[in-house]
Amino acid sequence: MASFEEELERSGKIIYRNAGVSMRPLIKQDRDILIITKPEGRLKKYDIPLYKKNTHYVLHRIVKVRENDYVILGDNCLRKEYGITDDQIIGVLTSLVRNGKEVDFNSFGYRFYSRVWYVLYPVRVIFMKAKIVLGRLFRK
Repeated sequence: MASFEEELERSGKIIYRNAGVSMRPLIKQDRDILIITKPEGRLKKYDIPLYKKNTHYVLHRIVKVRENDYVILGDNCLRKEYGITDDQIIGVLTSLVRNGKEVDFNSFGYRFYSRVWYVLYPVRVIFMKAKIVLGRLFRK
């Protein structure tokens, strides 16, 4: 089986189903088909790059573009990742197919979702941490 890098070189895109929950609710494991292409130049805020961190591939949203790197956050994550560079980025999510229909990343609905979801990040952190604490209490 070819690596993501090899597949991008060979065909210009990667088509696969996601594994993991870090981008929920946008991307659901075993439901959505993701299409990744090579990035053209620097990425922008709210783009979703596929990057390699150590030996793992990660697909998370850019929440801040800095001069030499990016700040990245999974939609279902508590911690931002700092210092992700263009050299680590393999591709960018350009299309998502859900139930046979393509999600248009240029549509008002998607742009609204990505911005509101990030603006709500501080509130989501509070709820996610409360959920963790309550879960621990009820298990005891």
